[in-house]
Amino acid sequence: MSINGIGNLSTLDILKNKSVSNVDSSGDIFAKKLESALNDVNALQVKGEKAMAGIATGQIKNLHQAALAIDKAEISMKLMLEVRNKALSAYKEISRTQI
Repeated sequence: MSINGIGNLSTLDILKNKSVSNVDSSGDIFAKKLESALNDVNALQVKGEKAMAGIATGQIKNLHQAALAIDKAEISMKLMLEVRNKALSAYKEISRTQI
């Protein structure tokens, strides 16, 4: 799993061009990237669960590969949770800002 940029639009580009269609398209880009990242985390979780089940049943012969799959799933979940926590923190901070 790799972490890629949100898209080609920077915040400055969005602020310079205030048309609603461009802001909506950048929101769509963000939503698609976020959905893709969540799908990647889900796929790694499924692989990790299969690896754990294979170890428990004795079907997996290569324990090293199974351990790697489990570790990748764990790390990707921790990363996703930290990103979620930071996003919630930023949202709370923005909602407390006086206008």
